[in-house]
Amino acid sequence: MEFGFTTAAYVVAAVLFILSLGGLSGQESAKRAVWYGIVGMGLAVFATLIGPGSGLWLASVVLIALGGAIGYQLATRVQMTQMPELVAAMHSLVGLAAVFVGFIAHIELGRVLAMDDTARKSLEGFAALLAKKDGIEVSILRVELFLGVFIGAVTFTGSVIAYGKLAGKVDSAAKKLPGGHMLNAAAAAISVLCLIWYFNTGGFLPLFLMTLAALFIGYHLIMGIGGADMPVVVSMLNSYSGWAAAAIGFSLGNDLLIVVGALVGSSGAILSYIMCKAMNRSFVSVILGGFGGPAGEQMAVEGEQVAIEAEGVATALNEADSVIIIPGYGMAVAQAQQGVAELVRKLRAKGKNVRFAIHPVAGRLPGHMNVLLAEARVPYDIVMEMDEINDDFPDTDVAIVIGSNDIVNPAAQDDPNSPIAGMPVLECWKAKQVFVSKRGQGTGYSGIENPLFFKENTRMFYGDAKASLDKLLPMIE
Repeated sequence: MEFGFTTAAYVVAAVLFILSLGGLSGQESAKRAVWYGIVGMGLAVFATLIGPGSGLWLASVVLIALGGAIGYQLATRVQMTQMPELVAAMHSLVGLAAVFVGFIAHIELGRVLAMDDTARKSLEGFAALLAKKDGIEVSILRVELFLGVFIGAVTFTGSVIAYGKLAGKVDSAAKKLPGGHMLNAAAAAISVLCLIWYFNTGGFLPLFLMTLAALFIGYHLIMGIGGADMPVVVSMLNSYSGWAAAAIGFSLGNDLLIVVGALVGSSGAILSYIMCKAMNRSFVSVILGGFGGPAGEQMAVEGEQVAIEAEGVATALNEADSVIIIPGYGMAVAQAQQGVAELVRKLRAKGKNVRFAIHPVAGRLPGHMNVLLAEARVPYDIVMEMDEINDDFPDTDVAIVIGSNDIVNPAAQDDPNSPIAGMPVLECWKAKQVFVSKRGQGTGYSGIENPLFFKENTRMFYGDAKASLDKLLPMIE
């Protein structure tokens, strides 16, 4: 009876998770989709607690309460600008959990195999599941367990490094140890040899050695990726964490973990593939940590940056008929989305055609800018993707860039040695006038100089984005 209820609850939870994932595709359905996910997870946890093998109630309740309290504090205190590094940190916890569960499953398997038939009959829960396996099933379990630990270890250290780069605690430049990909290949070869060793012996040493190799692979892969490509990395790590959960689900015989892990893993991989196409990157290169550095000496940037004050920007906007706004991470840092929304309302009230151009990797997390604009109640029908709006810049009077760098960098098209060479960008320099809201003359997160800032039709609107908008808004008549 308990097993039947748990199975039914898992099926309902899986359906809710699928509905949640599907609902996130649209702004209007996203809030409802989040609640589907919350209810599904609550049901899954409840069914697991009262299902077969349940026990240690006090420890379970304490740990759930502790995790819930920490999650609540993070959710209420973390700013939107810190969401990318928070997501990376959460991925690291999933990876670490996969490693621990794999180790515990290995220890439990060894304990069960050492028992005689009489002792095995009295086992309950996961141990009873292990006791029913024959030799072939035990071998399959070892492979599943091994893969779960491997993917979890790669996810853990990779996510920790991604967190450090996103939070500014680790240099965002692409760095590899001497030997580069050969070190990764050697660590992968060691892992394969350890798999064969573990499959034949079931000993702890090959599992431990593989874990060390996997931890190194995760570290070295992400260290070798530059800051401009971190949005893709976060998405890929999300996929890794899903596959780690699925592998552990197979080890534990937990159907829901398998389904949820497959959903997360496949959706993360699909999103990464879409983002790679948007950035003209190789999907395989992302997985192998093979991009992020220039191929040779970059082109020199000529000219000078010309500054403009709020009065000049206001005059141009008051005279313009069409305006395209390009938001970036700088807008998120300055918390300027409300000011941007107010500027849009004023301009649209005057009958001007105002739209937003969103690059697939704007910000440091997929959908980062869309969330900020939705928070500021910007009408969703004027928020356009790059492919929808890029051809409209030549017919646009004013393009406003707010805190963006790499996604509006002409070097992606003009400089084959640029770290972002070949990456599709928003061609805002083709507009009649371009205003760039920027704190100062420094380079962006990726450390790449932007020729856009030196073009004749570009003017630099220096200062904090929120403060600059506060000066500009009263001048829009």
